[in-house]
Amino acid sequence: MRIEKLNESSIKALKENLLKRSPDSFPEQEKIVRDIIESVKKGGDSALFEYTKKFDGADIDKSNILVTKEEIDAAYKEVSPELIDVIKKAIVRIRAFHEKQKQKSWIDTEDNGAILGQRVTPLERVGVYVPGGKAAYPSSVLMNVIPAHVAGVSEIIMTTPCDKTGKVYPQTLVAANEAGVDKIYKAGGAQAVAALAFGTESIPKCDKITGPGNIFVALAKKAVYGNCSIDSVAGPSEILVLADETANPRYVAADLLSQAEHDQMASAILITTSREIAEKTNEEIKDFLHKLERRDIIEESLKNYGMILVADNMEDAIDGVNIIASEHLEILTKDPFNTMTKIKNAGAMFLGEFSSEPLGDYFAGPNHVLPTNGTAKFFSALSVDDFIKKQSIIAFSREALEEIHEDIETFAKCEQLTAHANSIHVRFED
Repeated sequence: MRIEKLNESSIKALKENLLKRSPDSFPEQEKIVRDIIESVKKGGDSALFEYTKKFDGADIDKSNILVTKEEIDAAYKEVSPELIDVIKKAIVRIRAFHEKQKQKSWIDTEDNGAILGQRVTPLERVGVYVPGGKAAYPSSVLMNVIPAHVAGVSEIIMTTPCDKTGKVYPQTLVAANEAGVDKIYKAGGAQAVAALAFGTESIPKCDKITGPGNIFVALAKKAVYGNCSIDSVAGPSEILVLADETANPRYVAADLLSQAEHDQMASAILITTSREIAEKTNEEIKDFLHKLERRDIIEESLKNYGMILVADNMEDAIDGVNIIASEHLEILTKDPFNTMTKIKNAGAMFLGEFSSEPLGDYFAGPNHVLPTNGTAKFFSALSVDDFIKKQSIIAFSREALEEIHEDIETFAKCEQLTAHANSIHVRFED
């Protein structure tokens, strides 16, 4: 990995390079996605099945698009009992964390008869997209489905690509069944997102679409937003490690590589106050590369989007962290809890040398669906809040309204909305 001094110039160059990975930087793919979405919107199942044949090589139709109970039962026979047990344990931890996020409706009453409140209700139907290309990610199934369940969503459906024979990854099916997905459809790519957004003869229209995917999936979610809600337009995975001289360079290297292996566009960055840590981390990375299976992907990722920045002091290092606003932030400093208090922007923070990022991916409990591409400055992790609506409740008596009706009329007239003012005035004109 390149080692550079952290300064205004190097941070700016890094940010510009990372933004090249943004879904906004793929105009050719965006046009393809728009055409796919329009075709599915107009053609429904017919277009969906055509694209499934074209991109996945599978003959899918009304008779086999829905995953059957028999297919789910068969999946359990292909997945090891050890993995099934781990999935169940992870569900307990993830559910327990998200249960703490639940919000309650509330009502306040005043002596004059004014009633104000907020009603919290779950979404009715949510669609979860699960990738099925280069690898299966049952962990993503859990992270998207469980908070929706905790929120009380009435129906959770899932789409995921199948292979040429119509088979879905067994790990995905097991995770979906354990998490409580209601229906699973064999559909992937932008065409699946379009089906979830607009509905087809086979797949019902959803109120919200969540879940990760490739650039075509990300662009499709962006394009259908407004017809339904989405979680976010996610970019490639990224990790930033903030380390001082007390950090273990072998741990730092291992953690950086844990995200670089996702794909060639993943980003792995180290910001440290120690030149020695920077150089030793580089040595450890070289050592690990000889042992890791996804070496080619990792090397491409580190070449294009990996960097080590050496800061003069921790204050400058923290400023750099806040500017980058990484999806995952590991804090490997002498006092990580104190350092954490100075961090403003990060999707999730991992404190101390035994809190490596994969802990959050699979088992800790907090959601691993996080803001990318610097959006941690204003977005949060996926949560129960993403699957609810908040409705205001207003009920005033005559006495309560009489106390403030002239103020309301004044406000309305200020905005030249005389019908607004009249709506209040008529109730007191006699």
